[in-house]
Amino acid sequence: MISVLGITGPNAAGKGEVSAYLESLGFAAHSLSDIVREEAAARGLPPEREHLIRIGTMLREQGGAAVLAERLVPRLAGKDVVDSIRNPGEVEALRRVPGFTLLGVTAPDRVRFERSRRRARPGDPATFDEFVLREQQENSANPAGQQLRATFALADHVVVNDDDLATLHARVDAVLRSLVTGSAVK
Repeated sequence: MISVLGITGPNAAGKGEVSAYLESLGFAAHSLSDIVREEAAARGLPPEREHLIRIGTMLREQGGAAVLAERLVPRLAGKDVVDSIRNPGEVEALRRVPGFTLLGVTAPDRVRFERSRRRARPGDPATFDEFVLREQQENSANPAGQQLRATFALADHVVVNDDDLATLHARVDAVLRSLVTGSAVK
């Protein structure tokens, strides 16, 4: 039985799209980034990517690698999706929740860069080189930092988001079916 479906993956891979789709299927949507945004707001800082990364790292330095997930767990009710998992410690904390499964969402670098440019969030890189550099920064060896590659390596299932939304939804549906039936994703 699916209780909590966690989502991890690189910037602009489609994690938010997967989360929104799962929410349309009745999952309650949560994001570890919301915990960081709440902290930024409490400190009077704008929700720009560089501030959020710095605050997330600071919270992990002060409260341990799992602090964001630990703050979120009391909000979970039984059929939840948790987006923006960026540190293996967060996965470890969420694995203590019965029925937790980690889904990795990915897409080719150039596709992700173009998506990032189109959505134009504050602080998003303007060039592909800046995008690649930001990716390197988000894959820190610092236990309190973002460790996207190490976190992605812990995924129970991977969805490649390199096509349209209908294809993405079909791929997510295949993972959900496999979780319910216990069969492999085809």
